[in-house]
Amino acid sequence: MEPLMLIGIILVGAVILAVILVIIGLNTPEVVDPIQSRLAEFSSSDELMTLEDIEMSLRFHERVIMPLFNRIGVFASRFTPQATLQSARHRLEMAGNPMQLDPAFFLLMRMVMAVVFGGSVFAVFAITGRNWLQGLGLSTLFIVVGFVFPDIWLTGRIRSRQKAVFRALPDALDLLTVCVEAGLGFDAAMGNVHEKWEDDLGLEFGRVLQEIRLGKLRREALRDMSERLEVSELTSFVAAVIQSEQLGVSMAKVLRIQSDQMRVRRRQMAEEEANKAPVKMVFPIGCLIFPSILLILLGPAALTMLSSPLGAILR
Repeated sequence: MEPLMLIGIILVGAVILAVILVIIGLNTPEVVDPIQSRLAEFSSSDELMTLEDIEMSLRFHERVIMPLFNRIGVFASRFTPQATLQSARHRLEMAGNPMQLDPAFFLLMRMVMAVVFGGSVFAVFAITGRNWLQGLGLSTLFIVVGFVFPDIWLTGRIRSRQKAVFRALPDALDLLTVCVEAGLGFDAAMGNVHEKWEDDLGLEFGRVLQEIRLGKLRREALRDMSERLEVSELTSFVAAVIQSEQLGVSMAKVLRIQSDQMRVRRRQMAEEEANKAPVKMVFPIGCLIFPSILLILLGPAALTMLSSPLGAILR
């Protein structure tokens, strides 16, 4: 087997594995509160269900796989620095923790994937009897790829969640404004947003309400929400709400101003993305579409020239 063919097989296998992991991550169900879901299931059932019946009604990965992973993460947390755990926990919260992963297990998963990627490449070189120095260098590259891949996936989830929150924010502020102007309190208005929309922003408003019911101050719960999402527009909205609460400014007026500003900001972002589109289209047009057009237009002429006497002289 040629070295280039061997490298190509390894790259194809790594790409297939990466695509499978991405598909699994994209098909992961949205995060729901397990306590709320169990209470809803218990209240909607006509028959009296025990805790064991509710546990057995869960799917296999919810009952066995994810608790096992989290236990492994708890064990690994004993050997992980607290600063690293805090950073991983914060990033998982920013992404919404799509698979309810423990921060220590997420860090352990990065190391496992690095070993799997690098070990697979080195095993292929060892079995085929190729140059072990070349295999060691390529294995090191794949170790880095395997270690970085979960972080790249998590970063993608964070960005997509922040973009979804940014897009939903103007509509949520409109609903908050209408509810407050109709006479509802700010907490009740957030409850309406949570009931109307089951998106990331609505879930965050629901979490804020739960924290307020548990005794946390509203300004602290709102600050925690802005820190979890790290969306600049939401941070400015939270700061305006807290300031209006402290200074006694009309909440409806503040929400109206914030809603108008968010809509202007969303329109500016859309125009910015539209202006970036021609630049992004240069690469596919120049490298993919333009050569195909040249082949279609100049291919028959090239064949005709090769069959002519001039083509015979050139050959």
